[in-house]
Amino acid sequence: MNVALRLPESLGLSLKEFSKHENISMNQFIATAIAEKLSTLKTYDYLQEKADNGSAEHLLSMLQKVPSRDAEDFDS
Repeated sequence: MNVALRLPESLGLSLKEFSKHENISMNQFIATAIAEKLSTLKTYDYLQEKADNGSAEHLLSMLQKVPSRDAEDFDS
């Protein structure tokens, strides 16, 4: 799919410089950025759906099953 994209000059220059520095194409950078953003939005939607279907009572019942123990040294 081809998409025409208009960027502010400063953003376009930054993209060009970064892509050159990282030895990737601007197209690859943009495609990766879009994929990351979509993944974030889909994850948010998934978690929101799970939260909407959950309940405080269920959470508390699950937490009661967790054994009580002292924190590890690295958790202090």
